[in-house]
Amino acid sequence: MAHTAGLVAGYALDSLLGDPRRWHPVAGFGRAAGALERRVYRADRRAGAVFTAVAVGAPVLLGVAAGRATRRYPVARALLVAAGTWAVLGGRTLRHEAAVMGSALRAGDLPAARGRLGNLCGRDPSQLDEAELARATVESVAENTSDAVVAPLLWGAVGGLPGLLGYRAANTLDAMVGHRSPRYARFGTPAARLDDLLNLVPARLTGLLTVAAAPIVHGDRARAWRVWRRDRNDHPSPNAGQCEAAMAGALGVRLGGRNVYFGRSEVRPFLGDGPRPEGRHLKRAARLSGTVGLAALGLAAAWPLTGGRLVAAAGRAARVGLGRAAAAAWVGLGRDAAAARGDAGQGALGAPGGVGRVSGR
Repeated sequence: MAHTAGLVAGYALDSLLGDPRRWHPVAGFGRAAGALERRVYRADRRAGAVFTAVAVGAPVLLGVAAGRATRRYPVARALLVAAGTWAVLGGRTLRHEAAVMGSALRAGDLPAARGRLGNLCGRDPSQLDEAELARATVESVAENTSDAVVAPLLWGAVGGLPGLLGYRAANTLDAMVGHRSPRYARFGTPAARLDDLLNLVPARLTGLLTVAAAPIVHGDRARAWRVWRRDRNDHPSPNAGQCEAAMAGALGVRLGGRNVYFGRSEVRPFLGDGPRPEGRHLKRAARLSGTVGLAALGLAAAWPLTGGRLVAAAGRAARVGLGRAAAAAWVGLGRDAAAARGDAGQGALGAPGGVGRVSGR
């Protein structure tokens, strides 16, 4: 319960305060990971795997050590989990950036909107119009609802403080080296694959929660469900499409198209059937993201009383079963050994069944 209290308190801190303006732990981790990258970088996957293992393993081990140190101090553990949850969540900042972008677009201030886009994604905003700026924002809100809210809460619920820190480390590495570029084409592959693996369940849960919450923003749940099922696997990412397709269906807009980054471009399949997004859609997207985050918090808080107990019970049953099997095997080995000793003794004395009997025939 101390762990659950920490998750709820950390979520409340993020909702009230947002990201720390200075001395953000994730930014500090990014600087440390950058220094490590400069030392171990080579243009191959093996070096990338070493980099990923060290950069993710260190926060996980730190979380394990902190958990053991506070094992008998529930208040201290709750405070640690609260601080870790606040550090890794980004829900308030995400919604704030979407609101600021929406205000700029509704006011027709494209220069201001282009200047804010870098806080949400890495696309080149210099030539983007209102529709493309709005689309980039909606897509970023959809994907980061999973990356910055749902996934940390789920991994925190399942893995405690090590789960929180390990997930955020892997997600940060993916943002740093996981993109397709000449430098990171091979070195960044392990980090990208680890992030994909860790987000498989959270991304799909985010899609389902987005579909369920569609009426909150006057969306059609049936349409959101249809679009999600039809378009979610068209995206090149195994996870981003789950979130973006559900958001497109819930808002009744069409996402996807040509994305221009600095020095490269990608063409994404269309998701959804409606018109291109506009500034007015961003407030709805932010509200939907907040609703999904609250639902994920409820699931994370309920985990110790539901899934956690089932997993613990299954683990106990497995341990009991293995213990009984091991005991039975040990008894069987003892009986076989005793029988073997008896046979050997009878044979040596010429008793029935031994060498003497065979010779006597």
